[in-house]
Amino acid sequence: MKQHLTLPIAIATALALAACSSPETPPPAEPAATVETPAAPMPEEPMPATPANPSVGGAAMDAGKDIVTNASAAPNLSTLVAAVKAADLVATLQGAGPFTVFAPTDDAFAKLPAGTVDGLLKPEMKADLAGLLTYHVVAGNVDAAALTQQIEAGGGKATLTTVQGATLTATSDGAGGITLTDGKGGTAKVTTADVRQSNGVVHVIDSVLMPK
Repeated sequence: MKQHLTLPIAIATALALAACSSPETPPPAEPAATVETPAAPMPEEPMPATPANPSVGGAAMDAGKDIVTNASAAPNLSTLVAAVKAADLVATLQGAGPFTVFAPTDDAFAKLPAGTVDGLLKPEMKADLAGLLTYHVVAGNVDAAALTQQIEAGGGKATLTTVQGATLTATSDGAGGITLTDGKGGTAKVTTADVRQSNGVVHVIDSVLMPK
């Protein structure tokens, strides 16, 4: 009888111990992955606006074209273009350059004594005509801002050495414009500045410049 009582007591004791034991603690959950939000792109800096190229004689000037091509499109530069062709300077002024050209208008050539232009256009005057035209050309890309700086740095005047070899003197006219004085003391005013070309810059002037 004692043996029969021992078995139920052992079973009951095992059940009680199992009920009192702590359940297993589950492993801690891994933290959720953090999704990084891509930074917003920085706004692009606006490109500075390119100023419009001035027209000449009412004709649009294309900054992507060369000096001769643009001059040929300007109705008030026809005498200059004819002179450039007669002096055989087309290829030169269509070259890489850069060149700064002070371009006299048809009215500027008309100020010369009667017969002067016709005489210069004769084949035998080719060398003289070339010298006159290259006196209106300066090597480099000298825009109005650069020329004004040279004038200020020179105490009120700037000396420009032309492709012909002689010099021009540039001064401010006191009203924001530029005046050129040639070797004979004659003057020409820049009437249209900074006409940009693929191979330089053109400044239209109101008189023909004369070397000594």
